[in-house]
Amino acid sequence: MAAKPKAVIIAGVLAVLVAAVAAYALYTYLKGQETKLTEAVATERIVVAAVEIPMGTTINMTQVKTAEWPKASKPQGSFPAADQVIGRTSTQTFLSGDAITEPKLMPKEGPVGIMTYMIPEGHRAMTVGVDQVAGVAGFLNPNNIVDVVLIASPPGANQQIGKIVLQNVPILAIGQIVEQKEGKPVVVPTVTVDVTPEDAEKLAIASTQGRLQLVLRRLGDKEIVKTTGTTVARVIGGVSGPPVRTASGAKVTRAPAAPVEQFTTIEIYRGSTKTTEKFKAQEIK
Repeated sequence: MAAKPKAVIIAGVLAVLVAAVAAYALYTYLKGQETKLTEAVATERIVVAAVEIPMGTTINMTQVKTAEWPKASKPQGSFPAADQVIGRTSTQTFLSGDAITEPKLMPKEGPVGIMTYMIPEGHRAMTVGVDQVAGVAGFLNPNNIVDVVLIASPPGANQQIGKIVLQNVPILAIGQIVEQKEGKPVVVPTVTVDVTPEDAEKLAIASTQGRLQLVLRRLGDKEIVKTTGTTVARVIGGVSGPPVRTASGAKVTRAPAAPVEQFTTIEIYRGSTKTTEKFKAQEIK
């Protein structure tokens, strides 16, 4: 009978040990969850955009502020104080509330221009001089989409042609340069466009062959149109003379001029006598 109390005591001790281990495991699990929850809700103050900051903007004090940000998801390269980003230039557009981070700012050292950040991967930026009226004229702006028209005289041709050589070309920037023409300085509008390497080759050749004009596309219009180009003869062919007014003010349209008959002059000798006669061209067989 003495063995039973001893067995009961051993069983009770084991039960207490198991309960203690289970309690410790539960405590450890709950403590870990509490730590994760604390870390998840823990915040840290970082610099964010107070307003929209467009690409290429030199940031000033009114455009940024500090705000609480979840510490667990704090962006890499963020700043704790606003004065650390004042005077820096953005290489991307920041929306209000976006975190200001080092990778989205121009480097502190080095004269790196903003243009290099605007070029899509695999593309090139190319600047060309364009026609003053049709090229800029105050209507084209960065981010517009244009077609490039070349006006030139092809080898062997006796008249100029107009041909669209590039389509759907995004404009990156607009400026101007001063060139010497006939010994005088002339301001020439320039447009910097976003092109593929292949289109850059085409545009480089086109710019040496004649005059370039840009045609503004409607927003969202991406259709590629196949054209054969046109010539002066096609543009003005078959046009009658301009209308004139009579003394009473009535308009009179000039009729096309009548065709001029062609004659051939032949000298005829009869002995010592020479005569000259004219014949219509169609009469000579």
